Amino acid sequence: MKKKNNGATAIVVTILVIMVVLWQMAAQVGLINGQLLGSPLGIYKSAVIGFTKGQLLWDTWVTLAETVLGLVVGSALGIVLGLVLWFYPRISDIVEQFAILLNSIPKIALGPLIIIWFGSGMVSKIWLAGISTFAVAMISSCAAAQEVDRDLLNLFKSFKAQRAMIFRKLILPASIPWIFSILRINIGFALIGAVVGEFIASESGLGHAVFVAGSLFDLNTVWLGVLILTLMAAVLTWIVQLTEERIVSWKVEQ
Repeated sequence: MKKKNNGATAIVVTILVIMVVLWQMAAQVGLINGQLLGSPLGIYKSAVIGFTKGQLLWDTWVTLAETVLGLVVGSALGIVLGLVLWFYPRISDIVEQFAILLNSIPKIALGPLIIIWFGSGMVSKIWLAGISTFAVAMISSCAAAQEVDRDLLNLFKSFKAQRAMIFRKLILPASIPWIFSILRINIGFALIGAVVGEFIASESGLGHAVFVAGSLFDLNTVWLGVLILTLMAAVLTWIVQLTEERIVSWKVEQ
């Protein structure tokens, strides 16, 4: 599997390099409008300026902090609530329907309300990121608790195991792969929530930088912000995957 993954990664990197080279060549010879579409060299120059002034590092840190805090808080609350609902099957369907309703609301529509309630600082962006992840985490974790192997569940019940023991010994361990899948999915939702909040009202962050650059038709800075956001999501996903591998290997050794 590792060889296949390495081969696929090499192919993807090669394709991206070729696309970047062709993009730059097309911009240099005038096949495309570099002012309208940007260029790799222009993006590089924008990155140098941004890092030299320090503003780009600060914007990246702000968005990263908002995303991670929103991801952790929203996902944790959703996962805990979804798993706890296993103890209350009669109300789990009702709560799940409310979560589906919340998840169907466009988060950009909630943005102005959150900004008004919690201000234009980081707190409102964390709230938006958390709200964007909470419903998905709750729905998925509730489904994870319900998808446990029925034979194993019946085996525990046949030994008169209490519900607390079944939850601790069966439901929770069986839900670990689901939990990490939830976190990987929610990285994108948390990032969207934070950036949307920065678009609406903020004084810093990558979303704010992209919004300002777009207003000034600075396409190179816009592309730079998009690339950093993509890299941020990739790194966070890698961290979650690495953590999952460590925990799964630890469980196997135990």
